[in-house]
Formats: sequence, structure tokens, C-alpha cells
Amino acid sequence: MQTMNKNSPLLIDTHVWLWFVLGDQKLCKKARNLIEESTSKGMLNLSCISLWEVAMLESKGRIVFSKECNTWLHEASTMPGLNIVQITSDIAFDSSRLPSEFHGDPADRIIVATARSIDATLLTKDYKILEYSKTRYLKCLEA
Repeated sequence: MQTMNKNSPLLIDTHVWLWFVLGDQKLCKKARNLIEESTSKGMLNLSCISLWEVAMLESKGRIVFSKECNTWLHEASTMPGLNIVQITSDIAFDSSRLPSEFHGDPADRIIVATARSIDATLLTKDYKILEYSKTRYLKCLEA
């Protein structure tokens, strides 16, 4: 995993958030430590589109929680130190016009635009997003 500026905000991708909250071993120790450090500084961010993505995954049976999805979302999104970034008109606009080539998944586009909007480093395992970061239009770390 690369390093990031210690005073830079961190935005976590949807799957990284799920892995962190659920204690999934897919999230490496370095990524977990980075999330915990960002949380302690109040610099951990999540796009609100991630809540929608998780709800969609649950509604399709791709993930199962031990409690109602809405309860899980509320508890997981209000964990101390986590900031939920709303989709502003600027983020919506930027997501439709990302520089260089990027795939068409709307949620990924909003997450990338959110990271760009708040000048955050995006922590992800998503291959397409990691490849896009090589264009230098996005600061990104592999989870």
C-alpha cells in the first residue's frame, strides 16, 4: 500500500467500509490502521451513495445482515469519527464529466467525484478505480 499525507482526508469505498465494519479479513492490517487513524482525527469520509449501494446489495440478497438493513446502515454510518459526504450539485456534475476515460458505473463515478471534491485519498480495492488513479486525476490507495 502506498502512503498518504497524514493531514489529508480519507474517503473509503463502499466495500472497504463494509469490510471494516464487519471485521472482514479481506481488509489488510495497514488499511485497517489507516482507517482507524483517520477516524481518530475526524478525517474519515464515506460518500452517501455507499449507503444506497449497501442497501441495494442487501435487497438483492448479495449480503445478509444479522439485523434489519436500515438499522445496520444507521449504526454503521453513525460510527464515531465517520463523516458522510452528501452528493452536492458540484459532485453530481463532476461525476458526469470526469477527466480522462472512466467506466460508466454511476456509484463509482460519484465516489470518485466525491474524493476529488473534498481533496481526499480514496481507499479502494476496485481495479478500475485504481487504474483510473494512474491518470493523476485521483489520489488513491489500494486497500
